[in-house]
Amino acid sequence: MSQTAPPSTLSLVRQLWQQTWPMALGVMSLLGFYLVDSIFVARLGTAPLAAQSFTFPLAFLVIGVQVGIGIAIAALISRAIGAGQQDQANRLGALVLTGGGLMLGALVLFLWLIQTPAFTLIGASEAIRELIRPYWAIQVLAMWVGGVLYFGYSLFRAHGNTRFPGLMMVLTSLLNLILDPLLIFGVGDWDGFGLPGAALASLLAFAIGLGILVLALRGKGWVQRHGMLVQMRVSAWPFAQIAGPAMISQLMPPLAAMLATALVARAGDQAVAAWGMASRLESFSIVLVLGMTMALPPWLGRCYGGNDWETVRRLMRVAAAMVIGWQVLLGLVMALLAAPLASLLVETAPVQAYLAVLIRWLPPSYGLLGICMLVVSASNALGWPMRAMLISFLRLFLCYLPLLWLGYQLGDFGGLALGAAFGNLLAGVMAWGFYQQALASEGQGEAGWHRQ
Repeated sequence: MSQTAPPSTLSLVRQLWQQTWPMALGVMSLLGFYLVDSIFVARLGTAPLAAQSFTFPLAFLVIGVQVGIGIAIAALISRAIGAGQQDQANRLGALVLTGGGLMLGALVLFLWLIQTPAFTLIGASEAIRELIRPYWAIQVLAMWVGGVLYFGYSLFRAHGNTRFPGLMMVLTSLLNLILDPLLIFGVGDWDGFGLPGAALASLLAFAIGLGILVLALRGKGWVQRHGMLVQMRVSAWPFAQIAGPAMISQLMPPLAAMLATALVARAGDQAVAAWGMASRLESFSIVLVLGMTMALPPWLGRCYGGNDWETVRRLMRVAAAMVIGWQVLLGLVMALLAAPLASLLVETAPVQAYLAVLIRWLPPSYGLLGICMLVVSASNALGWPMRAMLISFLRLFLCYLPLLWLGYQLGDFGGLALGAAFGNLLAGVMAWGFYQQALASEGQGEAGWHRQ
């Protein structure tokens, strides 16, 4: 019996790039907006930028929940489509938009209600909290609308369409870029809304995107309300098995971000402002990794279903080589241009100095941080959700935060930046070791704690 020849390495690179670039483009435009948004806010002064930066950990909490839900639903819909159960997939589509929207709505309402103790806990002063309050009221609504929009993107990805979500991310980002300066600074004699204008721009852009999404879904039949409650009972446990570990994995970074922000806050509001800008720059810098973490899981899932572990190995090696090569090159260029890049991003001299230190040390470490992110994404796709959760935990609470704290104790803010960089390097090495261990156990009758 003849066997199909395995794809060449060049073919794998080409296929991986074809699946990655639409999502990478979308994510790049979205993150590019977030970076420019912080640049606009920085023009208002250090205090508004610090106020916005204090909200990032709670915003990441919302993102973590929506991504965890999206991972689970996309997996279940893809499996249903692969099994020829389109009606089930359509009912799941209705569940993701209604049930996911309700869950996310409850979360953002809770975060709005606890804002005072939450922001106090992570080190925001009374003056900063006064700036946060009107901004946060609009931002939580914007995050909810953006979350429902993300669930809609998950429907398209589950049906094999990555171009529409990518183009929609570009569109909403462009709308944000147009609305941001108008609503923050005003036009003519109108002075604008200041910091709340940034949140209002996001809300309007996401709302327009959601309207387009609804129109795009009409006629596709991907959202079927009939039988949705019955489907919810049937899918509740499979959903929990996937979403539970995935959501916990996604919620750990915002928790770590809150702890990191609280540590940075000891150095003052200017340090927090620089840290927040560096966080935005980090997300923009690893856009290739983020695109890959969206493009790889369906491919790896098919390999998992077909017991094709050789392709898994080759595909992961190709992905890892692409990530390390690109991120190390980009990181070194950014490190060399740290001072002018910092002056381009912020105007205040002390914030520039703090930001230059972070840019000098952190970007070169993003190659191995990317490896860690790839392994977590692959683990969820390959039936190892518990392993993915463990890697996420160890990355943050064994590698990143302890070295961040140690660096700060030994070398103040410069030591903090160096500690964060070494934490990223250690996390990448640790994650790849766990991945190799998991592969070695495949086909050997593993008891499978990592398959739980």
